[in-house]
Amino acid sequence: MRLAASPTLSNEVKQALKDIYYNERTGRGGEALALLKQASDAGDGDASCVLARCYCGRQYVWIGHGFPEDDALATKYLRKSVEQGSAIGVLVAMRCGELTPELEKKMPFSSLQEAFDEAQELANSGDAFCQYVVANSYFWWDFIEIQKRDKNSFPNAAAYKAYLKENISKCEDLFWKAFRGGMSLSAGNLERYYTQGDEDIIAPQPQKALDLWRFGAEYGHPLHQAIYADDLVKLGLKSDALHWYKLAAEGGHPGAWTDVGWYYYEGKIVAEDTTYAAQCFEKDLPFGTMRAYAYLGRLCFYGKGVPQDYDRAFKLLSYALENGSTGSFYLLGKCYFAGLGTAKDYGKARELLEKVNPPDSDTLYMLGYLYGRGLGVEEDINKAVGFLKKATNSKEAKEELLHYKKSLFGKWSHR
Repeated sequence: MRLAASPTLSNEVKQALKDIYYNERTGRGGEALALLKQASDAGDGDASCVLARCYCGRQYVWIGHGFPEDDALATKYLRKSVEQGSAIGVLVAMRCGELTPELEKKMPFSSLQEAFDEAQELANSGDAFCQYVVANSYFWWDFIEIQKRDKNSFPNAAAYKAYLKENISKCEDLFWKAFRGGMSLSAGNLERYYTQGDEDIIAPQPQKALDLWRFGAEYGHPLHQAIYADDLVKLGLKSDALHWYKLAAEGGHPGAWTDVGWYYYEGKIVAEDTTYAAQCFEKDLPFGTMRAYAYLGRLCFYGKGVPQDYDRAFKLLSYALENGSTGSFYLLGKCYFAGLGTAKDYGKARELLEKVNPPDSDTLYMLGYLYGRGLGVEEDINKAVGFLKKATNSKEAKEELLHYKKSLFGKWSHR
């Protein structure tokens, strides 16, 4: 049995939670991580629990902090938190499938219920992270194992269903308390709870999910500001969306500067300003935002907003392509075709240009040129002429067609 004194989080954990979860915009995520490590080394189990969450990746912590995802470290600290006597650590380990029978024997609690009761007391004291952890125990049905009950504990199916509904529904209020206290992760579970319900026990209430991201955006969570902006775009409210993209970007959310930059690159909602657009794209490069690489590469290629620089354009566009971007086929194909920023390589040019969909006149011209001359591909004059004829807006294509003639039998050949 644990001592009867009321549990409380240490000042170190409280400060770290503020900087990591409740107010991400402080930019002190790195300092908070270091603070947690020190507290964990000093025996603070709750610090070890939060630290484990920090290493679990973007699903559990804001990507803007730049914390490395490391499953081995996460497991190490989570197991450590249980052994150090963290009630929330026990619940998180249980939720993650890490609370093995061997580890459960090492926790300084007489039962899972005792650990839950202590976590519940921390939640009742008003801490948002603890409220979120306890809410998850209800949301994911962990309460069944905690309470050591199952359907055989009830006289009939109806009684068991009533028991499940009573407990599962407790997550809603706790998630909202955590959300209002700054725990942005609560929004994702609330959205699922409202839009999907829970089997035939909790009915969906999709109308309640409508304002979740707006609430988070107004609270100041950069991620929610970006999500809310995306929703506004879908509704056709692009001007309103720009406001929230800017707030998300200023708060440090990866990718948001690229969204802002696109508005100024496109020049439809606001006046075109490719110089400012380039500055926005540049800010997202450290985050590895592939759209930023692709858009900035395009500006460098054409010399819009920045000095024309084929070498940098090729490097940016190549990096974007290597990492999954599909919007650089044409420009990279042109680089290889004309030797811009790289050596000519007709084979690579053809491979890239054939992926452009739909192809414009310049793409069709280059493909016609390559097939007609057998550059990087086996010569195919009929195919070449087909491409060139479709390139209706290309002066070069019209000139290239003059190199071919059609016989009386309809066969194309070089003049």
